[in-house]
Amino acid sequence: METDVAGTAQVNPAHALGLRIEARYRHVQATAMADIPICNPALGIAATGFRTHGDRAFGIVTTPWFMKLVAADMPDGRPAAPAAVGTTVRIGLPAGEVDFIAGELDAVGRVDSCSLFSPVFEFATMEAALEIAEEAICVFFDPGALEPPPTPPDAVNRRDLLCGRFFRGEEASE
Repeated sequence: METDVAGTAQVNPAHALGLRIEARYRHVQATAMADIPICNPALGIAATGFRTHGDRAFGIVTTPWFMKLVAADMPDGRPAAPAAVGTTVRIGLPAGEVDFIAGELDAVGRVDSCSLFSPVFEFATMEAALEIAEEAICVFFDPGALEPPPTPPDAVNRRDLLCGRFFRGEEASE
């Protein structure tokens, strides 16, 4: 598997980092999470849609116990601003600001996460979970996913209100 990761790194470093994170969670599944009741036996481990944004890699990690949007420092990139493990870090993505929990992942380094589903019993199959993961990562990186802000209400002055101009949509008096 190391050969696959090294070959992929030349093409897409964010994807290669996603594969490293996936491999680390496979180890966690085989050790610390083995036989834990919060795990959905229908799911495996997958890294979906990893891409570079700024100096970090972003993607969705699906495991039998969670689905998270993660932000990881690129191995050769500038590290994220220091943050204590467990604190909230707000990161601007194309679709808006997202709150992440700062963390560290053994053998990977700084990995901040935003929980999407935990636990993940609503998924009957890995295919269903991966479909949602693919849709989710697209939404986070689609500026069109932002809802436009509501338009402010028209200014109302007492004279227009009392004269009925406001409700008839007539031009307000100056």
